[in-house]
Amino acid sequence: LFNINSDDTLPPVKDLINQKNKTRTKLSDEVSTENFEKETKELTQKVETYMATEEPFLNASLSLHELSKQMKIPSRELSILINHHLNKHFFDFVNEYRIEKAMHILKNPEKNELTILEILYDVGFNSKSSFNTAFKKHTGYTPTEYRKMNSLSAA
Repeated sequence: LFNINSDDTLPPVKDLINQKNKTRTKLSDEVSTENFEKETKELTQKVETYMATEEPFLNASLSLHELSKQMKIPSRELSILINHHLNKHFFDFVNEYRIEKAMHILKNPEKNELTILEILYDVGFNSKSSFNTAFKKHTGYTPTEYRKMNSLSAA
């Protein structure tokens, strides 16, 4: 059913981290940590910029593997970045961009004719319940409440 094209022979991430920690020397520790943090920050910026400008999240079937192919970043590296450095699951990471886009549309008085259903499909969601759940988790409001709140403040 799922074709992830992963290499099952790769060790778990925690083993790689432990192995790396054991092989470090005191002298190289500071330099390695500094380089690692710099590379991580640059890669994080690259991913966030790509998500904001190219909007791959609008594709409802976006997967980690697909995003990694688009960005030419190994999927394992992208997964580690999102999970361990951004402290998010892949779908929460993607859904945040979708919700931000939906919030922008819901605030726009020129888009009042769009239904919530049209908006959720436009921003990459497949179901109303997952959209409503993610929206409320991110904003504290349902999409309808959010739209009403913003149309009242604009009037």
